[in-house]
Amino acid sequence: MSAIESVQSPTTQADWQALADRLIPSLETRAFIDDAFVDAVDGATLETINPASGETLAHIASCDAADAERAVAAARAAYARGDWSRRSPAERKRVLLRLAELMEAHKHELALLDTLDMGKPVSSSLGDINGAIGCLRYTAEGIDKVYGEVAPTGDDSLGLVLREPLGVVASIVPWNFPLMMTAWKIAPALAAGNCVILKPSEKSPLSALRLAQLAKEAGLPRGIFQVLPGYGHTVGKALALSMDVDCLAFTGSTQVGKQLMQYAGQSNLKRVYLECGGKSPNLVFADCKNLDRVAQHAAAAIFHNQGEVCIAGSRLLVENTIREAFVDQVVEAAKAMQPGDPLDPASFMGAMVDETQYRRVLDYIAKGREEGARLRTGGQALDGAGYFIPPTVFDGVTPAMTIGREEIFGPVLAVFGFDREDEAVALANDSDYGLAAGLWSQDIDRVMRVSRRLHSGQVFVNNWAGPDMTVPFGGVKQSGNGRDKSLHSLEEYTELKTVWMALTP
Repeated sequence: MSAIESVQSPTTQADWQALADRLIPSLETRAFIDDAFVDAVDGATLETINPASGETLAHIASCDAADAERAVAAARAAYARGDWSRRSPAERKRVLLRLAELMEAHKHELALLDTLDMGKPVSSSLGDINGAIGCLRYTAEGIDKVYGEVAPTGDDSLGLVLREPLGVVASIVPWNFPLMMTAWKIAPALAAGNCVILKPSEKSPLSALRLAQLAKEAGLPRGIFQVLPGYGHTVGKALALSMDVDCLAFTGSTQVGKQLMQYAGQSNLKRVYLECGGKSPNLVFADCKNLDRVAQHAAAAIFHNQGEVCIAGSRLLVENTIREAFVDQVVEAAKAMQPGDPLDPASFMGAMVDETQYRRVLDYIAKGREEGARLRTGGQALDGAGYFIPPTVFDGVTPAMTIGREEIFGPVLAVFGFDREDEAVALANDSDYGLAAGLWSQDIDRVMRVSRRLHSGQVFVNNWAGPDMTVPFGGVKQSGNGRDKSLHSLEEYTELKTVWMALTP
């Protein structure tokens, strides 16, 4: 029984703090390789901190190339045995659904781990865990619903197109949604019959290690799922360069995504699926109804999760006839989205993940001031312990300004004005990124025109980030080439095999 398994529903800050006090001493800190928790080969560790206080949570095994070699060898052996890849779809479904049940039973513990590790509010973490559980269940149920094909042939032959697992998949996930991003990566890869080696971010490894315990309990065979905490330039690079890793799935920065593609080319031309950065435009036209409600959504689109969101609506494009009044409403909405103790369920925002990110965001805020943007609210860090930055809004931003072009990954909103629809589309598309875009209008003709013209992997109309598991998640341009969620994700982790049979007359 886990340290907090007996507590069903913590509801107050005091409840969550009590659970944290009980949980922290029992944290698993070792890597999970070949069905066992082990120290790194060289004994190295890394420090993970609580960004709300700056205090050390634990020292975690810091894996390197030798650990990657051990894990890849175990995965290749497991794949060759067929313990998972040759199991029936129904049996793989049963095991993954069992894992989802265990995650449900331990969801408060898992949510608490993510909150302690990266500073997000515990209420947000609970939502993430529910999303991760839903991903496991949806993908497990999809295992036996993705069919192969029968090719059109003459009567003298039969062509079958089969979907086979790729082999060994390395998943590298970010720190902003630790367990949810993990689920989006590993669920379809496991469902398809692959072996998965997970490298969580060095900033948020705790929930991944707990997940490894639950995966073993659920019945995943030896070597099928492994967890290697460590740094990207050490164990991440080793996995990317491995000749025995068949696929690399990554969510993170565009800069690192480019490096991983180079490593794939230097090794075995492994498949590389990338979900990278974003500078997502959110377009608001004057014909909108309920602008106060739209302002609430626009504020939440950037300030949710402290702005540490790849699809954050960080560029707000507003028709000039309503801009001044609308920005006033966004600023008013931001007042109710201030950061607070992550263990307080009432907090909308928490702490930045670490001092590095904290300093980075503050540097961008200073740059916004220097370049002449109009600061409407925020702009200064909060006093006291921890890495807290309040919602910050800059108006009068132009495409030449740094805060209008570069991904900040923090609670900083850049507001642009426009007069015409064509101008709005041009502004929206004037970006290296293309992960998401939003569009607010009651004019159905405009909605259809503009949504088709926005160069983005996802377009949210009169909502922000609303799709469920049935809708693919992915980007274009320098936002990547992968597709998480939906049945399309299952297809990414399989390869096509053609079986051509001559039929004896």
